[in-house]
Amino acid sequence: MAEVLATASIGVFDSGIGGLSVLQALHQELPWEHFIYLADAGYAPYGERDSAHVLRRSEAIARYLIESRKVKALVIACNTATAAAVATLRGRYPYIPIIGIEPAVKPAAALSRTGHIGVLATRSTLQSEKFAALLANQSPSTHLVLQACDGLAAAIEQGDTGSIARLAAQYLAALGPLGHHDGAVDALVLGCTHYALIAELFSSLLAGRCSLHEAGLPVARRARQLLVEGGLLRQAPPGTRAFELLSTGARHLLQAAADRWLPPADAVQSLELAT
Repeated sequence: MAEVLATASIGVFDSGIGGLSVLQALHQELPWEHFIYLADAGYAPYGERDSAHVLRRSEAIARYLIESRKVKALVIACNTATAAAVATLRGRYPYIPIIGIEPAVKPAAALSRTGHIGVLATRSTLQSEKFAALLANQSPSTHLVLQACDGLAAAIEQGDTGSIARLAAQYLAALGPLGHHDGAVDALVLGCTHYALIAELFSSLLAGRCSLHEAGLPVARRARQLLVEGGLLRQAPPGTRAFELLSTGARHLLQAAADRWLPPADAVQSLELAT
């Protein structure tokens, strides 16, 4: 078993920029920690690929971050990768916390008055066994309206504002009636970390008809809990910028997103990471 140090970094990965929404929450909850964020943009999108592809990429990334970079914890900031790989990675690396993410269905259901919950997610997430297990644990009185959002994560990744606005409106309309009357969806779950980056757009389109739920903050709180339990919480600032940013694809996409949504970070570095 490898030695795990409290002064080590926390690894975070996603297929692209979507996990920055989780990284924001992690930094807010754990301001003294240092994070290595890996965007697997060269092998994206995950949400429209088969689970075998996502598992292979997740294994390669975990191997790099845990074995080569010696991170003390790994956050899978991607619903699709969590569904495909979290059980395998926890079995392979039992000596460090591995925190996954899942659509925030439970908190949405707890706040819903109509019992109708809308879930926007990638097709891979909605078809996964992990998501099926999540649904099976819901109350029989909860009615879930599921919508696969093909192309939306890619549009967010590319910063294609026209396609983002068109697809967001299209997929919201596909959920059916929205509001607080009987039979209407009154709580909306953003089941992909990319979607959380455009939460303001969704809020504008919803115009108060639904509550909005995403999973970044619960993940950050869970990460803090596990670090405290393991004696791995950093006790002093890292002495350098909080983020190291890596991409297996085009650096400019991650750089532009980081400049928009994160405190100052070093320039994005390219990484070749074969499966």
